[in-house]
Amino acid sequence: MSNNILFVFEGASTEIQIIENLNKFFINENLTVHCIYDAEIYQIFKEIKYDDDLDTFNLLKERNSENEAKLAEYTRDDFAEIYLFFDYDGHSKIADDDKLSELLNFFNEETEKGKLYISYPMVEALKHISDYDNFKDASIECKNNIKYKKLVSEEAINELIDFTKYDFKIWKQLIILHLNAMNYLCNDTFELPKVLISQIEIFSKQLEKYIIPSNKVKILSSFPPFIHDYYGNENTIAKLKT
Repeated sequence: MSNNILFVFEGASTEIQIIENLNKFFINENLTVHCIYDAEIYQIFKEIKYDDDLDTFNLLKERNSENEAKLAEYTRDDFAEIYLFFDYDGHSKIADDDKLSELLNFFNEETEKGKLYISYPMVEALKHISDYDNFKDASIECKNNIKYKKLVSEEAINELIDFTKYDFKIWKQLIILHLNAMNYLCNDTFELPKVLISQIEIFSKQLEKYIIPSNKVKILSSFPPFIHDYYGNENTIAKLKT
């Protein structure tokens, strides 16, 4: 089995800063993480959906010269898993809740086409915490352009502003908080989950409780749910208690 895993992002800076820092503390030391970007998830899906011979890895590799250079010496067989990280970004002109549901059902296996994780509303949700005690009910407008990045920079706790400065203590705190929020969203209990929760279940609950009734989303990062899935429930809880 290959010890390479591939992370795919839409942006070139913020997400990679997070993964590079998270990798220091929470990703298996025996694995080599490779990051590529400039991937537009709806376009990838459009190209790959109806062509069984078209592989996510090769499509991404050929998307631009930088990705091609990074992956030049590799083939799909060199990667055990592919993970895709994207924003809900409901105000985007191409955003579509029905399409996103289809995407989550399609990109649902990391060893095949890849597994998709969504941040609500955007990647900055990881640090959008102004008060640890009140995060349980934190939600935000998601269908209009509210200049979310600027809003987060103004509201987030100071120690959370710079992703590159997170230490193990901060990561544990953030992972616990976002997993609690995920469990509250899906199971109405603000505590660490007892079972894995799928991305499609998270999206369904966002639709039911926030998006449809109020054009909002519950603030939730994609990275703590990824860690939860990656290690499994029992191992994640154990690691958070170290």
